[in-house]
Amino acid sequence: MSALETQDYNEQPTTKLDNKTITKRLYQYALRSKKTFIIALIMLAIGVGAELAGPFIAKNIIDNHLFAIEQPFYQTSSSTNAVLYNGNYYKREGFWTEGETKGAQAHVIQSGTSFYFVEGSVPSTKGERTFTDGVLTIQNNQSTASYPAVPLTANKLFSFYQPELPGIYKLIGWYFVFLLITIIMEFGKTYWLQSSANKVIQQLRLDLYAHIQRLPIPFFDNLPAGKVVSRITNDTEAVKDLFVAVLANFSSGIVYMIGVYIALFLLDWRLGMICLFVIPLLVLWIVLYRKIATKYNTIIRSRLSEINAIINESIQGMSIIRVFRKQRQTQEEFENLNNDYLFYQNKMLNLNAFTSHNLVNVLRSLTFAIVLWYFGASALGGVEGVISLGVLYAFVDVLGRLFQPVTGMVNQLAALDLSMVSAGRVFELMDEKGEQVTDGAMPRYQGNVEFKDVTFAYKKDPVLKHISFEAKQGQTVALVGHTGSGKSSIINLLFRFYDPQQGTITIDGQNVQQLPKQWLRQHMGIVLQDPYLFTGTIASNVNLENEQISRERIEQALRDVGAEQILSDLPKGYDEPVMEKGSTLSAGQRQLISFARALAFDPAILILDEATANIDTETEALIQSALDVLKKGRTTFIIAHRLSTIRSADQILVLHRGEIVERGSHDELMEIDGRYRQMYRMQVGSGSNMVADGTESAKDKEVQVPAHLAGRTT
Repeated sequence: MSALETQDYNEQPTTKLDNKTITKRLYQYALRSKKTFIIALIMLAIGVGAELAGPFIAKNIIDNHLFAIEQPFYQTSSSTNAVLYNGNYYKREGFWTEGETKGAQAHVIQSGTSFYFVEGSVPSTKGERTFTDGVLTIQNNQSTASYPAVPLTANKLFSFYQPELPGIYKLIGWYFVFLLITIIMEFGKTYWLQSSANKVIQQLRLDLYAHIQRLPIPFFDNLPAGKVVSRITNDTEAVKDLFVAVLANFSSGIVYMIGVYIALFLLDWRLGMICLFVIPLLVLWIVLYRKIATKYNTIIRSRLSEINAIINESIQGMSIIRVFRKQRQTQEEFENLNNDYLFYQNKMLNLNAFTSHNLVNVLRSLTFAIVLWYFGASALGGVEGVISLGVLYAFVDVLGRLFQPVTGMVNQLAALDLSMVSAGRVFELMDEKGEQVTDGAMPRYQGNVEFKDVTFAYKKDPVLKHISFEAKQGQTVALVGHTGSGKSSIINLLFRFYDPQQGTITIDGQNVQQLPKQWLRQHMGIVLQDPYLFTGTIASNVNLENEQISRERIEQALRDVGAEQILSDLPKGYDEPVMEKGSTLSAGQRQLISFARALAFDPAILILDEATANIDTETEALIQSALDVLKKGRTTFIIAHRLSTIRSADQILVLHRGEIVERGSHDELMEIDGRYRQMYRMQVGSGSNMVADGTESAKDKEVQVPAHLAGRTT
């Protein structure tokens, strides 16, 4: 890069951040609220455990109570937990306590929808059961056995279930306890996760906005305001979705899946091993999805940024659009961007439609098919004690719960990818090199300014070439020249919006590049041709909410610039509300407020950038005397096209194509038949009739109309 080259700022960053870097930086932001995140995850784990207790309670009810009556019964003399049948008490094996004496054995066996009482020992109840003529037959691959049996009526059957009811009620009670725990933990998890996410996004937005305040002016010269706004609003909102929705779903989904697999392995490790195939499929699914979706979402976020930019530009220039009848062209530009945005949104919609519930259903069906195949093959093979009905029920229940988090995670894949793309755009903006912020302040300097052989270029071609001049304290220096001659560039260098590639600029003998920019600008003030006012009041626009500038000082500054006369008609006076950019005020009123602002801050160096160009003759006459007060004791730079306003300047610098071609006072330059004299003649009339003091006769004030405008109504 040559000495005259500078950085070219545009929307596209010089380097793209990879997902690993983005994830790491998001994790660093999450650590700022790690306590609440940890609390949320603990509550999540407790909630998952409490929820998954349900299938285990159901398994216990089925295996240990509902189907437990097929366990052997023994005669007993005690009526506790016993069933009275045909004058004898029978107690199920599961209710026997150590030391009790077991009597004759009996069984209650189900065949079809009926239950039968069998006296005596039944070695095995596994197999196909049939009942014919008082005989119950049990047949399996190993043997066939027949036993005398008596059908049980509904009342008799219920009596055998009565000892089971207290245990069932107790388990149901525990189920409701765990359900209440689940509800409380779900509320706490959601609250803490979302509150933590909101705090993270709050800090991210604060950091991003603070960084924008430190970005150099060239960055904003080449990036539309709408695109910057899109980064701060739309992109950070998408990152918020990452923490609020995506993180909540993925963290709860992962914890839930871990809990589900623990439950599956506790129920039956063989079926748990079979169901592990879901995990690699899910990971592969996410990787492939993001590979495609990232490409679409990058374009979508870019188009949204461009849409915001064109909307912002259209609103700002609405009057020009209507005056020059550009509505149709502007509408077409917007429609093209909007159609392109819609096109890629539809691509994302198709991708999500294809990869969301459809694939989840395929996974669910495939998993259940494998489990049923395994269970059915084992049962048909006559394998003894393969799995109990309670285990099968609990396993199917838990396995069905496995796909709840899977569905939640899959549904958030689009938001995940969009959030990662947006986070990348936010961090890329934050990686733009900003100006160093230095705390503190410096004493008010005198304002002796000197440019020494300064050469400067925005990109490659220099706009200032070997500029040298000196402005002493209290002097007024005027910069004149055609558009593009370098007047504003000198001011930009003075404010250190840019730094020269060659030469030095000093204030009171000190190189400005050795001073912190904030300290340097603290004692500078500027009045622009089109002054910028902020939303607030007239008073707040004078002191810019600076507590060191009192109300008395505000009012004095407004009186000194003659604003009291013009602003007195406003209903609330100096507390009159000001809309964005001062749209409800006239150009003259805005300019007077801008003058008062500069006076209130009492700068050592004052810049007037064509400050009276938009003011009518009456208002200009009002502030001409105020300008003398404003300039007193200050080094003043005036950028002027109306040469009549700078006749009293101590020094006039005439610039042409980045060089100072003439310098001197008004009288000195008028004595030279050079560029300044020619410019003055063009503004005030023919130089042949100019009187000695440089003013023109009435005849010479007649406007000379160019030929190409002759005959037009203006």
